[in-house]
Amino acid sequence: MRMLLAIFALVLVPNVAHAHRFAPSSLQIYEGESAQYEVLWKTPLQTTSNVPLRPALPEGCDIKQESEPQIEGTGVVKRWSLDCSSLAQGLIGALVGVDGLAQNQASAILIYSYLDGRSWQQVLNTEVDTVTVPSAPTAGGVFGSYIVMGAEHIWAGPDHLLFVLGLVLLVVRFRSLLVTVTSFTVGHSVTLAMVTLGVFDYPVALVEFLIALSIFVLALEVNAAKAGWFARFPWAVALGFGLLHGMGFAGALGEVGLPQGQVPVALLSFNIGIELGQIAFILLVLATGFLVRRYLTAWRTRLEPIAIYTMGGVAAMWCYERGFSVLGF
Repeated sequence: MRMLLAIFALVLVPNVAHAHRFAPSSLQIYEGESAQYEVLWKTPLQTTSNVPLRPALPEGCDIKQESEPQIEGTGVVKRWSLDCSSLAQGLIGALVGVDGLAQNQASAILIYSYLDGRSWQQVLNTEVDTVTVPSAPTAGGVFGSYIVMGAEHIWAGPDHLLFVLGLVLLVVRFRSLLVTVTSFTVGHSVTLAMVTLGVFDYPVALVEFLIALSIFVLALEVNAAKAGWFARFPWAVALGFGLLHGMGFAGALGEVGLPQGQVPVALLSFNIGIELGQIAFILLVLATGFLVRRYLTAWRTRLEPIAIYTMGGVAAMWCYERGFSVLGF
Protein backbone atom coordinates (compact mmCIF):
# COMPACT_ATOMS: atom_id res chain seq x y z
CA MET A 1 0.00 0.00 0.00
CA ARG A 2 2.84 2.40 0.62
CA MET A 3 3.64 2.31 -3.07
CA LEU A 4 0.35 4.09 -3.62
CA LEU A 5 1.68 7.11 -1.81
CA ALA A 6 4.34 7.57 -4.46
CA ILE A 7 1.76 7.40 -7.22
CA PHE A 8 -0.75 9.76 -5.63
CA ALA A 9 1.77 12.12 -4.10
CA LEU A 10 3.57 12.62 -7.40
CA VAL A 11 0.24 13.41 -9.00
CA LEU A 12 -0.50 15.97 -6.30
CA VAL A 13 2.98 17.53 -6.26
CA PRO A 14 2.54 20.06 -9.14
CA ASN A 15 0.28 22.23 -6.95
CA VAL A 16 1.83 21.56 -3.55
CA ALA A 17 3.32 24.99 -3.06
CA HIS A 18 -0.09 26.61 -3.18
CA ALA A 19 -2.39 24.08 -1.60
CA HIS A 20 -5.01 26.58 -0.45
CA ARG A 21 -4.57 29.45 -2.88
CA PHE A 22 -6.92 28.27 -5.57
CA ALA A 23 -10.26 28.73 -3.82
CA PRO A 24 -13.24 29.07 -6.18
CA SER A 25 -13.89 32.52 -7.58
CA SER A 26 -16.99 34.26 -6.28
CA LEU A 27 -19.40 36.48 -8.22
CA GLN A 28 -21.90 38.16 -5.89
CA ILE A 29 -24.72 40.27 -7.30
CA TYR A 30 -26.96 42.36 -5.04
CA GLU A 31 -30.30 43.43 -6.49
CA GLY A 32 -31.46 47.00 -5.90
CA GLU A 33 -34.41 49.18 -6.85
CA SER A 34 -35.21 49.86 -10.53
CA ALA A 35 -32.83 47.22 -11.93
CA GLN A 36 -29.78 48.70 -10.18
CA TYR A 37 -27.17 46.21 -8.96
CA GLU A 38 -24.03 46.09 -6.87
CA VAL A 39 -21.49 43.49 -8.01
CA LEU A 40 -18.60 41.97 -6.04
CA TRP A 41 -16.07 39.87 -7.93
CA LYS A 42 -13.45 37.88 -6.00
CA THR A 43 -10.88 35.69 -7.74
CA PRO A 44 -7.54 34.09 -6.68
CA LEU A 45 -4.32 36.00 -7.19
CA GLN A 46 -2.73 32.98 -8.83
CA THR A 47 -4.25 31.33 -11.86
CA THR A 48 -3.28 28.37 -14.01
CA SER A 49 -3.62 30.13 -17.36
CA ASN A 50 -2.84 33.44 -19.04
CA VAL A 51 -6.55 33.76 -19.82
CA PRO A 52 -8.11 35.96 -17.12
CA LEU A 53 -11.26 35.03 -15.24
CA ARG A 54 -13.97 37.65 -15.89
CA PRO A 55 -17.67 37.98 -15.10
CA ALA A 56 -19.88 37.67 -18.17
CA LEU A 57 -22.87 39.98 -17.84
CA PRO A 58 -25.66 40.51 -20.40
CA GLU A 59 -25.57 43.28 -22.99
CA GLY A 60 -27.74 46.16 -21.94
CA CYS A 61 -26.18 46.49 -18.47
CA ASP A 62 -24.13 49.64 -18.12
CA ILE A 63 -21.31 50.03 -15.61
CA LYS A 64 -21.99 53.20 -13.61
CA GLN A 65 -19.15 52.95 -11.10
CA GLU A 66 -16.11 50.69 -10.93
CA SER A 67 -13.50 50.31 -8.21
CA GLU A 68 -9.83 49.55 -8.59
CA PRO A 69 -8.83 45.92 -7.88
CA GLN A 70 -7.83 45.35 -4.27
CA ILE A 71 -5.82 42.48 -2.83
CA GLU A 72 -7.49 40.73 0.10
CA GLY A 73 -5.60 37.73 1.45
CA THR A 74 -4.87 35.40 -1.45
CA GLY A 75 -7.50 36.94 -3.73
CA VAL A 76 -8.26 40.04 -5.76
CA VAL A 77 -11.54 41.87 -5.15
CA LYS A 78 -13.28 44.25 -7.53
CA ARG A 79 -16.61 46.08 -7.12
CA TRP A 80 -18.86 47.94 -9.51
CA SER A 81 -22.40 49.26 -9.90
CA LEU A 82 -24.65 48.18 -12.78
CA ASP A 83 -27.65 49.75 -14.43
CA CYS A 84 -29.72 47.08 -16.21
CA SER A 85 -32.90 49.13 -16.59
CA SER A 86 -32.80 48.66 -20.36
CA LEU A 87 -33.63 44.97 -19.83
CA ALA A 88 -37.30 44.11 -19.36
CA GLN A 89 -36.79 42.37 -15.98
CA GLY A 90 -33.28 43.46 -15.17
CA LEU A 91 -31.08 40.43 -14.61
CA ILE A 92 -34.06 38.13 -13.94
CA GLY A 93 -34.20 35.71 -16.86
CA ALA A 94 -30.85 36.94 -18.22
CA LEU A 95 -27.68 34.91 -18.75
CA VAL A 96 -24.89 35.53 -16.25
CA GLY A 97 -21.60 33.67 -16.03
CA VAL A 98 -17.81 33.72 -15.85
CA ASP A 99 -15.43 33.66 -18.82
CA GLY A 100 -12.15 31.76 -18.67
CA LEU A 101 -13.19 28.83 -16.46
CA ALA A 102 -12.36 26.20 -19.09
CA GLN A 103 -8.91 27.64 -19.83
CA ASN A 104 -8.08 27.78 -16.10
CA GLN A 105 -9.79 24.48 -15.21
CA ALA A 106 -11.48 26.44 -12.45
CA SER A 107 -14.88 26.85 -10.85
CA ALA A 108 -16.81 29.83 -9.51
CA ILE A 109 -19.81 30.33 -7.27
CA LEU A 110 -22.51 32.75 -8.39
CA ILE A 111 -24.53 34.28 -5.54
CA TYR A 112 -27.53 36.42 -6.47
CA SER A 113 -29.19 38.32 -3.62
CA TYR A 114 -32.78 39.40 -4.27
CA LEU A 115 -34.26 42.67 -3.11
CA ASP A 116 -36.40 40.91 -0.47
CA GLY A 117 -33.34 39.34 1.21
CA ARG A 118 -33.50 35.88 -0.37
CA SER A 119 -30.56 34.55 -2.36
CA TRP A 120 -29.81 32.03 -5.09
CA GLN A 121 -26.54 30.20 -5.71
CA GLN A 122 -25.11 28.27 -8.60
CA VAL A 123 -21.70 26.65 -9.12
CA LEU A 124 -20.14 27.47 -12.49
CA ASN A 125 -17.43 25.24 -13.94
CA THR A 126 -15.73 24.20 -17.16
CA GLU A 127 -18.88 22.52 -18.46
CA VAL A 128 -21.47 25.11 -17.40
CA ASP A 129 -20.07 28.64 -17.31
CA THR A 130 -23.32 30.60 -17.79
CA VAL A 131 -26.76 30.27 -16.17
CA THR A 132 -30.13 31.99 -16.33
CA VAL A 133 -31.02 33.96 -13.20
CA PRO A 134 -34.35 32.59 -11.89
CA SER A 135 -37.19 34.73 -10.59
CA ALA A 136 -36.98 33.05 -7.17
CA PRO A 137 -34.40 30.90 -5.31
CA THR A 138 -34.86 27.28 -4.28
CA ALA A 139 -33.36 25.40 -1.34
CA GLY A 140 -32.53 22.52 -3.69
CA GLY A 141 -30.32 24.80 -5.74
CA VAL A 142 -28.34 25.80 -2.66
CA PHE A 143 -28.02 22.18 -1.55
CA GLY A 144 -26.70 20.94 -4.89
CA SER A 145 -24.37 23.89 -5.47
CA TYR A 146 -22.61 23.63 -2.13
CA ILE A 147 -22.26 19.84 -2.41
CA VAL A 148 -20.40 20.33 -5.68
CA MET A 149 -18.27 23.06 -4.14
CA GLY A 150 -17.37 20.90 -1.13
CA ALA A 151 -16.36 17.95 -3.33
CA GLU A 152 -14.31 20.22 -5.57
CA HIS A 153 -12.53 21.71 -2.58
CA ILE A 154 -11.38 18.39 -1.13
CA TRP A 155 -10.07 17.26 -4.53
CA ALA A 156 -8.34 20.60 -5.13
CA GLY A 157 -6.62 20.47 -1.73
CA PRO A 158 -3.56 18.19 -2.00
CA ASP A 159 -2.73 18.67 1.70
CA HIS A 160 -6.08 17.25 2.82
CA LEU A 161 -5.80 14.36 0.37
CA LEU A 162 -2.27 13.53 1.52
CA PHE A 163 -3.43 13.44 5.13
CA VAL A 164 -6.32 11.11 4.27
CA LEU A 165 -3.91 8.94 2.30
CA GLY A 166 -1.58 8.81 5.31
CA LEU A 167 -4.47 7.59 7.46
CA VAL A 168 -5.21 4.83 4.95
CA LEU A 169 -1.56 3.74 5.00
CA LEU A 170 -1.33 3.90 8.80
CA VAL A 171 -4.35 1.72 9.48
CA VAL A 172 -4.23 -1.90 8.37
CA ARG A 173 -7.65 -3.28 9.26
CA PHE A 174 -10.74 -2.09 7.43
CA ARG A 175 -12.84 -1.72 10.57
CA SER A 176 -10.17 0.40 12.21
CA LEU A 177 -9.90 2.46 9.03
CA LEU A 178 -13.64 3.09 9.11
CA VAL A 179 -13.48 4.31 12.72
CA THR A 180 -10.41 6.46 11.96
CA VAL A 181 -11.92 8.15 8.91
CA THR A 182 -15.16 8.74 10.83
CA SER A 183 -13.18 10.41 13.63
CA PHE A 184 -11.48 12.67 11.08
CA THR A 185 -14.91 13.56 9.70
CA VAL A 186 -16.26 14.40 13.16
CA GLY A 187 -13.23 16.56 13.91
CA HIS A 188 -13.29 18.69 10.78
CA SER A 189 -17.10 18.93 10.83
CA VAL A 190 -17.04 20.46 14.32
CA THR A 191 -14.53 23.22 13.56
CA LEU A 192 -15.96 23.84 10.08
CA ALA A 193 -19.36 24.59 11.62
CA MET A 194 -18.03 26.59 14.58
CA VAL A 195 -15.74 28.84 12.53
CA THR A 196 -18.32 29.35 9.79
CA LEU A 197 -21.00 30.32 12.31
CA GLY A 198 -18.62 32.75 14.00
CA VAL A 199 -18.22 30.91 17.31
CA PHE A 200 -14.48 31.64 17.26
CA ASP A 201 -11.79 32.93 14.93
CA TYR A 202 -8.26 31.62 14.35
CA PRO A 203 -4.88 32.69 12.95
CA VAL A 204 -5.03 31.44 9.37
CA ALA A 205 -1.27 31.27 8.75
CA LEU A 206 -0.65 29.29 11.96
CA VAL A 207 -3.41 26.78 11.18
CA GLU A 208 -2.10 26.27 7.63
CA PHE A 209 1.35 25.59 9.11
CA LEU A 210 -0.06 23.10 11.62
CA ILE A 211 -1.96 21.29 8.85
CA ALA A 212 1.32 20.83 6.99
CA LEU A 213 3.00 19.71 10.21
CA SER A 214 0.26 17.13 10.78
CA ILE A 215 1.06 15.55 7.40
CA PHE A 216 4.80 15.53 8.15
CA VAL A 217 4.30 13.88 11.55
CA LEU A 218 1.94 11.33 9.99
CA ALA A 219 4.56 10.50 7.35
CA LEU A 220 7.12 9.84 10.11
CA GLU A 221 4.66 7.55 11.87
CA VAL A 222 3.86 5.61 8.69
CA ASN A 223 7.60 5.07 8.15
CA ALA A 224 8.36 4.10 11.75
CA ALA A 225 9.78 0.62 12.22
CA LYS A 226 7.87 0.22 15.48
CA ALA A 227 4.23 1.13 15.90
CA GLY A 228 3.92 4.26 18.00
CA TRP A 229 1.08 6.07 19.71
CA PHE A 230 -0.39 7.14 16.36
CA ALA A 231 -0.66 3.56 15.15
CA ARG A 232 -2.17 2.38 18.44
CA PHE A 233 -4.78 5.14 18.63
CA PRO A 234 -5.33 6.31 15.04
CA TRP A 235 -8.89 7.46 15.74
CA ALA A 236 -7.67 9.95 18.36
CA VAL A 237 -5.02 11.29 16.00
CA ALA A 238 -7.56 11.65 13.21
CA LEU A 239 -9.99 13.43 15.53
CA GLY A 240 -7.40 15.90 16.78
CA PHE A 241 -5.92 16.73 13.40
CA GLY A 242 -9.43 16.79 11.92
CA LEU A 243 -10.11 19.85 14.09
CA LEU A 244 -7.23 21.62 12.32
CA HIS A 245 -8.29 20.59 8.84
CA GLY A 246 -11.84 21.77 9.54
CA MET A 247 -10.48 25.29 9.98
CA GLY A 248 -8.87 24.99 6.57
CA PHE A 249 -12.21 23.97 5.07
CA ALA A 250 -13.88 26.89 6.83
CA GLY A 251 -11.35 29.26 5.26
CA ALA A 252 -12.30 28.10 1.77
CA LEU A 253 -16.00 28.39 2.57
CA GLY A 254 -15.41 31.85 3.98
CA GLU A 255 -13.90 32.93 0.65
CA VAL A 256 -17.24 32.21 -1.01
CA GLY A 257 -19.69 33.04 1.76
CA LEU A 258 -23.02 31.60 2.85
CA PRO A 259 -26.46 32.60 1.59
CA GLN A 260 -28.60 34.62 3.96
CA GLY A 261 -31.54 32.65 5.31
CA GLN A 262 -30.12 29.29 4.15
CA VAL A 263 -26.94 29.01 6.20
CA PRO A 264 -27.74 25.56 7.72
CA VAL A 265 -28.55 24.08 4.29
CA ALA A 266 -25.39 25.50 2.71
CA LEU A 267 -23.16 24.42 5.60
CA LEU A 268 -24.60 20.90 5.67
CA SER A 269 -24.36 20.42 1.91
CA PHE A 270 -20.78 21.77 1.78
CA ASN A 271 -19.78 19.26 4.45
CA ILE A 272 -21.58 16.44 2.60
CA GLY A 273 -19.66 17.39 -0.53
CA ILE A 274 -16.39 17.16 1.38
CA GLU A 275 -17.33 13.70 2.67
CA LEU A 276 -18.36 12.44 -0.75
CA GLY A 277 -15.08 13.65 -2.22
CA GLN A 278 -13.15 12.08 0.64
CA ILE A 279 -14.95 8.73 0.29
CA ALA A 280 -14.35 8.72 -3.47
CA PHE A 281 -10.63 9.31 -2.87
CA ILE A 282 -10.37 6.51 -0.31
CA LEU A 283 -12.16 4.08 -2.63
CA LEU A 284 -9.78 5.06 -5.43
CA VAL A 285 -6.79 4.38 -3.17
CA LEU A 286 -8.13 0.99 -2.10
CA ALA A 287 -8.97 -0.02 -5.66
CA THR A 288 -5.51 0.98 -6.85
CA GLY A 289 -3.98 -0.95 -3.97
CA PHE A 290 -5.84 -4.06 -5.04
CA LEU A 291 -4.53 -3.73 -8.60
CA VAL A 292 -0.97 -3.13 -7.38
CA ARG A 293 -0.98 -6.19 -5.15
CA ARG A 294 -2.30 -8.29 -7.98
CA TYR A 295 -0.23 -7.10 -10.94
CA LEU A 296 2.78 -5.09 -9.68
CA THR A 297 3.99 -7.02 -6.65
CA ALA A 298 7.63 -6.98 -7.79
CA TRP A 299 7.76 -3.18 -7.70
CA ARG A 300 6.62 -2.75 -4.10
CA THR A 301 10.03 -2.90 -2.37
CA ARG A 302 11.53 -0.42 -4.85
CA LEU A 303 8.85 2.19 -4.52
CA GLU A 304 8.13 2.03 -0.79
CA PRO A 305 11.02 4.39 0.16
CA ILE A 306 9.99 6.84 -2.56
CA ALA A 307 6.48 6.83 -1.18
CA ILE A 308 7.44 7.88 2.34
CA TYR A 309 10.07 10.39 1.27
CA THR A 310 7.62 12.00 -1.13
CA MET A 311 4.97 12.47 1.55
CA GLY A 312 7.46 13.71 4.13
CA GLY A 313 9.30 15.92 1.64
CA VAL A 314 6.15 17.61 0.37
CA ALA A 315 4.94 18.20 3.93
CA ALA A 316 8.35 19.58 4.95
CA MET A 317 8.25 22.01 2.02
CA TRP A 318 4.80 23.19 3.13
CA CYS A 319 6.07 23.62 6.71
CA TYR A 320 9.00 25.71 5.44
CA GLU A 321 6.82 27.90 3.24
CA ARG A 322 3.98 28.36 5.72
CA GLY A 323 6.35 28.82 8.64
CA PHE A 324 7.66 32.00 7.02
CA SER A 325 4.05 33.19 6.64
CA VAL A 326 3.51 32.68 10.38
CA LEU A 327 6.60 34.77 11.08
CA GLY A 328 5.34 37.49 8.75
CA PHE A 329 7.85 37.09 5.91
